[in-house]
Amino acid sequence: MARNKSIILLSVGHACVDVYQGSVAALVPFFVAERAYGYAAASGIVLAASLLSSVAQPLFGALTDRWAMPWLLPVSTFLGGLGIALSGISGSYALTLVFVAISGIGVAAYHPESARIARIASGGSNTAMGWFSLGGNLGFAVAPLMVTAVVATGGLRLSPLLVVPALAGSALCLPVLRALHRGARTAASTKDSAGTDDKVSFGKLSVVVVCRSIVFVGLGTFISLYAQQRVSGGVAAGSAALFLLYLGGAVGTILGSRLADRWDRVAVVRWSYLGTLGALAGVVFVPGPLFYVFVLLTSAGLYVPFSLQVTLAQDYLPTRVGTASGVTLGLTVSIGGLASPLIGTLADHTSLRTALVPLIVLPALAWLVARTLPEPVVAPLSTPQILVLPRSPAPGDPR
Repeated sequence: MARNKSIILLSVGHACVDVYQGSVAALVPFFVAERAYGYAAASGIVLAASLLSSVAQPLFGALTDRWAMPWLLPVSTFLGGLGIALSGISGSYALTLVFVAISGIGVAAYHPESARIARIASGGSNTAMGWFSLGGNLGFAVAPLMVTAVVATGGLRLSPLLVVPALAGSALCLPVLRALHRGARTAASTKDSAGTDDKVSFGKLSVVVVCRSIVFVGLGTFISLYAQQRVSGGVAAGSAALFLLYLGGAVGTILGSRLADRWDRVAVVRWSYLGTLGALAGVVFVPGPLFYVFVLLTSAGLYVPFSLQVTLAQDYLPTRVGTASGVTLGLTVSIGGLASPLIGTLADHTSLRTALVPLIVLPALAWLVARTLPEPVVAPLSTPQILVLPRSPAPGDPR
């Protein structure tokens, strides 16, 4: 399978999975309206999707470092959609938490293996990895539109219709898996032939990604409700804000990969967080139509470093690509969900704007930590003409 075709299929499949990460936040206003949940209860739903995912993510990363697991792509895609589809059919809060947790596990299982395969297909290209990440961003962006179109029409009882992207994503995985199977005999190891792990830099990068995660997940959880307070328009105003939050990510991801072709990745990461600081302050404090402009700028600023952080992590841990991918694409995102109940509890006791103010500090912290990161020097990966998956390591392989 040609490189461009494989990246396109992987990108679309990524969109079909990440639409369910975006769906959790998009469903929150409907849970609040239909079931009268408070801020803390609503943020608990985001927590349920994140908690098990945060535990499972490094486990799946470690497993994919040891064995090839291509079957995870269609299975995890379907599982992610199934959980969201079932979340609206019961009025039970406990069952709702269970179903969104199932979806979170599916999302957790998908990312490490898909990132490994994307790395093979991209040959280490920042631009190609940017397109792979773009698929996930578009999935996020489509989520509020999809959820609103389905749930606003007939209520949460129509949530089973939300499984459709998962079915499509699972089917799109199959041509890639067939190519992997056919090319298995000519595969080479995805572990770089040269390079040693820089665990200190990887740890610092993880702190940066956690800061980004808390900001993004916090905004994703409450931006719809906050928009209804800052801009007239009810639920439609909230859905528009959430859509812009995710759409800006598409612009930021492609911009980030292009900027990294001119300057080193670490420099781009640093300056993006510095710009996000001012944009986020605008989201919190500026009312009226300009609120939407600042939402878009904040989203772009948060996503400029997104795919760059994935490739940086893989280059900091060249012998543990699956683990690096699992942490940067999943674990740190899940940790952001763990902070949402704290934001919700503070909002219940004060106001939503007061609860969002602490988020402004985090881009500044990310910028400070990123200033200590080195640009890794690595040997370029070969660019395969056939997308193939490495064999499982032979007995005695130190991996």
